[in-house]
Amino acid sequence: MAVETDLVESYGGTWTHEDALQLVGNALIDSAKILQNAGVDMEAEAIVQLLTDGVAERLRTEGVPFRPGARELLTDLRADGIPTGLVTMSLKRMATSVVDLIGFTAFDVVVAGDEVARPKPFPDPYLKAASLLGIDIADAVVIEDSPTGLASGLASGAVTLGVPHIVGLDGLGAHELWPSLEDRTAADIRDLHARLHEGAAR
Repeated sequence: MAVETDLVESYGGTWTHEDALQLVGNALIDSAKILQNAGVDMEAEAIVQLLTDGVAERLRTEGVPFRPGARELLTDLRADGIPTGLVTMSLKRMATSVVDLIGFTAFDVVVAGDEVARPKPFPDPYLKAASLLGIDIADAVVIEDSPTGLASGLASGAVTLGVPHIVGLDGLGAHELWPSLEDRTAADIRDLHARLHEGAAR
């Protein structure tokens, strides 16, 4: 949010928390158009590159801001032999920077916003990740924190888990909602998938 705030204010505008919520989970080009409407007099692609550079710099100086329990869950998934993928609407160069800064091999594949024809909320990003992992999408569990991401996961056919962060996810169709990832393990993910598939088979 700080990068967007600085950008809008540099053009004499104001950027509120409510404004920032409009960007959560969006494709970057869509976020750029919202910023243009807020008074940023730049080409959309230039805004995308500027935002990417700004966030990348913050990551280099401050590190990757893991959600509570996320690092531990990823570590446990890796130890359990469960393949993992990062699916993000950020540019590939940003996603690669994040992965490089994590400090351990967290993901088998990375799918970024500039690698798919249609972004979230379309299913394409998750279908591409499943293909790269060599798995059926029905065998996947998607963990999402945004409405657009949740819609993408659901449209793909994956078991879709919502873990809200900045915006709420109630009533948006998630197969299950967890308040956080704290104390969650690979066994919880396996159990979630098994329960939902067992229920669907009845």
